Amino acid sequence: MAHRRPRALIAAIFLAALLTAVCQHPIFGAQSAAEPAASKRWSKQKAWTWYGKIEPIRGCNYLPRTAVNTTEMWQADTFDPKTIAQELGWARNAGYNSARVFLQYIVWKAGPEQFKNRLDKFLAIAAGNQISVMLTPFCDCAFAGKEPYPGKQNQPVPGVHNSQWVPSPGRTRVTDRAAWPDLEKYIKDVVGAFANDSRVLIWDLYNEPGNSNMGQKSLPLVEEAFKWARAANPSQPLTVGAWSSFDSQMSKRLMQLSDIVSFHAYDSPKAVEAKITVCRKLERPILCTEWLRRQVGNDFRTILPLFAEHKVGWYHWGLVAGRTQTYMHWGSKKGTPAPKIWQHDLFHPDGSPYDPNEIDIIRNFAFSK
Repeated sequence: MAHRRPRALIAAIFLAALLTAVCQHPIFGAQSAAEPAASKRWSKQKAWTWYGKIEPIRGCNYLPRTAVNTTEMWQADTFDPKTIAQELGWARNAGYNSARVFLQYIVWKAGPEQFKNRLDKFLAIAAGNQISVMLTPFCDCAFAGKEPYPGKQNQPVPGVHNSQWVPSPGRTRVTDRAAWPDLEKYIKDVVGAFANDSRVLIWDLYNEPGNSNMGQKSLPLVEEAFKWARAANPSQPLTVGAWSSFDSQMSKRLMQLSDIVSFHAYDSPKAVEAKITVCRKLERPILCTEWLRRQVGNDFRTILPLFAEHKVGWYHWGLVAGRTQTYMHWGSKKGTPAPKIWQHDLFHPDGSPYDPNEIDIIRNFAFSK
């Protein structure tokens, strides 16, 4: 029997080593089960260090008044640097220091280098006005009910909020994995080109994933977008904002993947504060990347004090009333006249403010001590 003992011992050692290797494999490891797509997520310390180096973010979601959607903003024939320069000048004078800007996959696809050249020009205009930029490559919102398409865009429907907005890359591509290799090229190309560009403050990789009845079908692409962007090794942090129920699988996963926690809040002030409370549990810096719905009391007078108290940087929706018609209320019908109380936007097309008192509030915004 003695000659069998070494063999048994060797077998036991081999089995123990095998079990250890299996348990440490990413599929089975406890840490990987928590966040398999975020192995290189910034530490909390790194996130707070970044946040401490920037001034409190006072921003808006931005399209020029001459663009009906992101395709029209970025296509060569309708890219409008003159209007962009004028409007970002108004923004800077009003106290803004940042802008959240949506990109469009199909415009990149039509000419990657030309697209990046236009983006570079936009960043130069923003930097000239001391405005940093948050870039958003993907979006599930489809107010127009259409997939994105190249060429001349349809005219806005009079009286209808954001009537020609189309998603990026388009809902069919979100679930068509055969399209993903090209989406990977898009993310790696754009993020890689500006990975060390100080004019880019942060990447908001995917706006409202799951919107337009996509639901959980968008989550796999979200996770891949984080992997692709991290592979480009950006110096800037990554985020995707929670926008639906914070108890949902989607919202929890978005917060878990993000370096900086972000969220949308078109709610009452009380509900906005409740959302902030949830975000604070992540113990990371917080940004609200969409808000402002004046007709329900979500306005500069009520919301900015909350953001100041909790040190939340912000981007409300809309700067100048234009072809997106986002001063109209959600659900407005064709022919609806402009409301007395605008939903979004700050300026009329001539640069005059909707409410001069709001400009003073923006200029005086600062975090509470």
